[in-house]
Amino acid sequence: MREHQDETRTAYDGVVDLYASLFADRLETRPFARAMVATFAELVRGTGNLRTADVGCGPGHLTAMLHGLGLDAFGLDLSPAMVDHARRAHPSLRFDEARMEAMPVGDGALGGVMAHYSMIHTPPGELPAVLAEQVRVLAPGGLFLVSFFGTEGPEPVRFDHKVTPAYSWPADRFAELLIAAGLTPFARLLHDPASERGFLDAHLLARRP
Repeated sequence: MREHQDETRTAYDGVVDLYASLFADRLETRPFARAMVATFAELVRGTGNLRTADVGCGPGHLTAMLHGLGLDAFGLDLSPAMVDHARRAHPSLRFDEARMEAMPVGDGALGGVMAHYSMIHTPPGELPAVLAEQVRVLAPGGLFLVSFFGTEGPEPVRFDHKVTPAYSWPADRFAELLIAAGLTPFARLLHDPASERGFLDAHLLARRP
């Protein structure tokens, strides 16, 4: 697992400023994704546990959005350069360097975890371990929102992402992984392609029983 993570970290360290300039305001033009984030935040608020991790937070723009939606949000990212950028851009929020399969969070501590296109670089065989860690840190009744590139085929598809290789997933297959990890998926949104690759934008909401 560490080999591909080291490659991913190095790749994102090298594109921090460009990435931030391209994506910092992207949800302003993505009403469906924005609505899913808002729904996630509303449901987390309803649990009474506002502490929420933005896993793979990048430059921190969505961590700030979650904070603006009333959550006690903090960001985690594999890339130290991304974490440094996020801290400068949002000095009132907490950002830490961490791996998705080894989060510096206690068992059952969080009301919510969001992974917005941050698991797309994880090889399929390693994804169950990553998802198990998200379940570990969620309190019973906690919410998990994952967004990814969706494909209509039967299997994950590896493709050349602009930063580093990534995978698109059939929504049903990803939902099966959530169930196997101990989550209960209860909502999904698939909508038209966000890129020239033709993949769908996919969002799954799940709850820890």
